[in-house]
Amino acid sequence: MKKLALPEVDKYLLWNVLILLGVGLLVLSSASSVLSYQRFGNNYYYFFRQLLFGAIPGLILMYIFSRIDYHFWQKIAPLLVLTGIGMLVAVLIPGIGFQVGGARRWINLGAFLFQPAEFIKLAIVLYLASWYDKRQHDVHDLYYGFLPILAIVVVVAGLIVLEPDMGTMLVLAAIATIMFFIGGARLQYIAATGIAGLMMLWILIKAAPYRAQRFLAFMDPSADAKGISYQIHQALLAIGSGGWWGRGFGQSLQKHSYLPEPIGDSIFAIMSEEMGFIRVCCILLLFFFLAYRGFKIARTAPDTFGKLVAGGITAWLVMQALINIGGISGITPLTGIPLTFISYGSTALAISLAAVGIMLSISRYSALQTNK
Repeated sequence: MKKLALPEVDKYLLWNVLILLGVGLLVLSSASSVLSYQRFGNNYYYFFRQLLFGAIPGLILMYIFSRIDYHFWQKIAPLLVLTGIGMLVAVLIPGIGFQVGGARRWINLGAFLFQPAEFIKLAIVLYLASWYDKRQHDVHDLYYGFLPILAIVVVVAGLIVLEPDMGTMLVLAAIATIMFFIGGARLQYIAATGIAGLMMLWILIKAAPYRAQRFLAFMDPSADAKGISYQIHQALLAIGSGGWWGRGFGQSLQKHSYLPEPIGDSIFAIMSEEMGFIRVCCILLLFFFLAYRGFKIARTAPDTFGKLVAGGITAWLVMQALINIGGISGITPLTGIPLTFISYGSTALAISLAAVGIMLSISRYSALQTNK
């Protein structure tokens, strides 16, 4: 018997992500040009690394994962989480973990650096989705439905804090909270966990002076503009100087050693300076459209696992973008997390595209269910 062909993937989501990827590579080629030349004598060093180790592998993974039945990931979700935890532990071991600026977040694989924290985001989404799908009858039970999975999240979050990487920890906590809610956990459990998390966050802020300084800079960006508020002050200058239509592609002044991390968490400021308010709003609309298509796939998914995976991945990609933009715009405290599909980081880009591939696979089966 001839095997029935699967329906096509959600083309709206696919094209939206491809446009965001193209915009990201374009923005990075400009934002990284000065830093690339200063460090390597080549204006496009970071651009080509992002293309070769992030975009191309990510697109390949996105295509492959879109062709794989998404239920496959439910079978190996525990293995993925254990692998992720193992890599997070390995990062902390001298000689294995690669340290930059006091942070130990990467494993040196020779040609490139791999960041396990990016991998664990996807692994946690898949594991939480699998957990709640298999334990739908125990979802309201504190001891069987909530505390065991909370323990896994706490262990992962703790390892990420030790790197240290507070921004990724906050994103992970946000993803888990949303998936607890979607999965059906009792609101009082989620609320109690949230209160405990805020107390722990306050302790972590008080324990590290640089975290407290970031919070103070958020409360008053004009205070100590040459010290604790330097990054946010320079970022706001870049955003404001962009005006309605921007200075023009490649014309940013702030990327000339004024703004820290111009290819990382500050890239939105460079983008705003060169593109201006109108064009940046169009890019923001792409993120909102990503949220719309992602949650639509979650709503129409044929089973609980598909709904949770699509909802979790969408929440992760969009919330990370909004947290980054909010931090560099002075709306929320700076967290140091990358802007989805745009900031430099080959691991983050490849894993994000792979996650989109899983969403596209779910969209195939959603269409198949609809056509029955």
